[in-house]
Amino acid sequence: MTRSIRFVLLLLLLPSLALPAPVPAPVEARVPFAPTPFIGSDGLRHLAYELHITNFYGDTGALQPQSLQVFADNAATPLLTLDSPALRGWVRPLPADNVALSIAPGKRLVVFLWLSLPPTVPVPHTLRHHMLLGTERQGTVLLEGASVQINPAPVLALGPPLQGGRWLAHEGPGAAQSHHWGSLVAVNGDLTIPQRFALDLVGVDEQGRAVRPDAKDLQHIRHPDWVGYAAPVLAVADGTVRAIRDGQPEHAPLTPQPEPASLSAEGLFGNYVVLEIAPDVFASYAHLRAGSVSVKPGQRVQRGQVLAQLGQSGNSGAPHLHFQLSDKPTFEGSEGIPYVFQNFDYLGPESEAQLFGQGDAWKAAAAAPREHQLPLNDIVIAFPAH
Repeated sequence: MTRSIRFVLLLLLLPSLALPAPVPAPVEARVPFAPTPFIGSDGLRHLAYELHITNFYGDTGALQPQSLQVFADNAATPLLTLDSPALRGWVRPLPADNVALSIAPGKRLVVFLWLSLPPTVPVPHTLRHHMLLGTERQGTVLLEGASVQINPAPVLALGPPLQGGRWLAHEGPGAAQSHHWGSLVAVNGDLTIPQRFALDLVGVDEQGRAVRPDAKDLQHIRHPDWVGYAAPVLAVADGTVRAIRDGQPEHAPLTPQPEPASLSAEGLFGNYVVLEIAPDVFASYAHLRAGSVSVKPGQRVQRGQVLAQLGQSGNSGAPHLHFQLSDKPTFEGSEGIPYVFQNFDYLGPESEAQLFGQGDAWKAAAAAPREHQLPLNDIVIAFPAH
């Protein structure tokens, strides 16, 4: 047999010599709360949700996530691809520095997923996941599936929770490691994320500072020194008051906070108001000024009505308004749901350091009117004055 014939026969045999496909991953994987599309302040449509992966068997050994791809419907091209280094920034629990990302036997990894859809890509009906994981004994294994249907319901368009002024939307959507989206709450059999789309709205002046310039000593700063303190807090829609709390003391600004007594509104929110603004849609306002709540449970309110004043009660290190929508009136056991504001002006990004005049001075961008968008993390916005 000539060398050329042997070469041709070898080419014909190559498909049968291909490496075997990875075996199915011995994990439990699911998306416990379906994502709902919304438009962010960057003008893009987003899907935000979590993929829970549990290394079920004790004899499997640790699993090392190598890559994750998210596909829409039956598409062959992924909407999102994350390699192992990229995954480190989007998981809980966070791996220690210089320690490889892994899932120990019997443990769960939660991957926070943020999909940004270009204008040319239609909103998918379903999402599916493709994840390669290394093992200690079986080589590479494959998770294929963990499908979830997109929630097609439109998000609510809300009025402003505050009137006029400038506000830093802090710890907002898109920040997977924030104390909002990154906080899973396990209570009485439920594992949920009540603050998935929550905002901390911090008042700032024309220079982007949260503290008035005549307040020189941050060690002895007072509540009235904060730009947003005592601002009127408004109903974002017509609704019914479902819960309130008032009379809780306000902490001194920028001082250590005690551990909350419970993962509930009573343990975290201080003084608060909860409105039901649609069936199974509840707007929560937290950290309100002591003595300022002006509504009662069962009372009907109208959009724009004053509910209370911005303060610093509860688990809060500085005066601000915590605002969120969720699907239950209680904090524990509820899931945070997205929303948009009907109108606000976009004034550009700002860092937490710039709030206190540190680093490069903040400069406002030209006010850009936005409609039916959700402010994303660490941008300055202005609500209508009336």
